[in-house]
Amino acid sequence: MRREQREADFTEFYVARRAALRRTAYLVVRDWHTAEDLVQQAMVKVYAAWPRVRRDSADAFARRVVVNECLSHLRRRRDVPVEELPDRAVHGAEASPLDVGAALDLLAPRQRAIVALRFLDDLSVADVAHALAITEGTVKSQTAKALATLRTHLPQLVLTEESR
Repeated sequence: MRREQREADFTEFYVARRAALRRTAYLVVRDWHTAEDLVQQAMVKVYAAWPRVRRDSADAFARRVVVNECLSHLRRRRDVPVEELPDRAVHGAEASPLDVGAALDLLAPRQRAIVALRFLDDLSVADVAHALAITEGTVKSQTAKALATLRTHLPQLVLTEESR
């Protein structure tokens, strides 16, 4: 494949998938700027491997690289700088009754990745297992634990069979 054609194919793929990959990365790392940076880092790796990537599995490959970059980033991260420290914790009526972001922060990074892939990207259990290189049983058990945590902290959030 000629270099110009390969670059055109990659550019077309990147433009088409950039927003979805960034959303997935955001749910894992919980910061838009970091998600953008991690998607960029992942795309450098995808570009390097592009001549070997099958076009029918390019989306799955890119998603796996992005999620791996996110999880690696979270393992390396120690402290998150904040502009101001809170004076006190927010409890009771002051807390947002449906703060999905705060509830997602309670999940372990891999659980957030699984929730993002299962419910944002609408992947099957098998596809998530393949993307994260884990067993289907692990996907199922981690999904159940994550949903239990979310239900505990978001009692107003009702998951119906239609939303699964």
